[in-house]
Amino acid sequence: MTLNPRQTALLEEVRTQGFASIDELARKFGVTLQTVRRDVNLLAENGMLARFHGGVRVEGSTVENIAYRQRQVLNAEGKARIARAVASAVPEGCSLILNIGTTVEEIARALMHHRGLRVITNNLNVASILADNPDCEVIVAGGVLRSRDRGIVGEATVEFISQFKVDIGLIGISGIEADGTLRDYDFREVKVARTIIEHSREVWLAADASKFNRQAMVELARFSEIDRLFTDEPPKPPFERMLEESGVSCVVAEA
Repeated sequence: MTLNPRQTALLEEVRTQGFASIDELARKFGVTLQTVRRDVNLLAENGMLARFHGGVRVEGSTVENIAYRQRQVLNAEGKARIARAVASAVPEGCSLILNIGTTVEEIARALMHHRGLRVITNNLNVASILADNPDCEVIVAGGVLRSRDRGIVGEATVEFISQFKVDIGLIGISGIEADGTLRDYDFREVKVARTIIEHSREVWLAADASKFNRQAMVELARFSEIDRLFTDEPPKPPFERMLEESGVSCVVAEA
């Protein structure tokens, strides 16, 4: 399903606040109650939001991510801006590890014209994208293939990535909780991401604004283990203070 700009903005508003009333959403977006109800019903039918009497809230699961196809359309414009910002910061002729996630896949598209890259990835979508760049060598990790998003995970993946030391480890994330912990849903994916962090000279995190205050089950890292954060909106309190105290360089991608 492809969301229009208003539906995308409505979804991001509810995810930022956690919940909202139909009246509040109608006022914020300057549309009728009927229009908001149609948008909310559409999002609820596709599992992106949950209805309650008079309002709507985010799905509260901490153990399972929303479907890959739904994540592809969530804040697509913000992810594209993040990807351009990351690509502009990646020097030519460097080595990278790119992990799993729709934002990371967008970054791969933005690297299509870079020269002299050596990219290691446990994401078949990233590998497929960058295979069309003749000046990029792509190394694909072995392991267990997840059919839902074409990510590769498992002990074989960890062992493979452990052989390398790259200039930049570029990771996505499912959620950043209020205490500053970076979290994800699959412990196998987290083990691979931990290995990427340990085998990278610099660690860059790509996370759009919807990831803040989002809960997930498995702790991956803390801000102190990240060198740069690329996001699409200025982080709100308390994250701005946490990033500064942890010495993380925050890059807000321009519209």
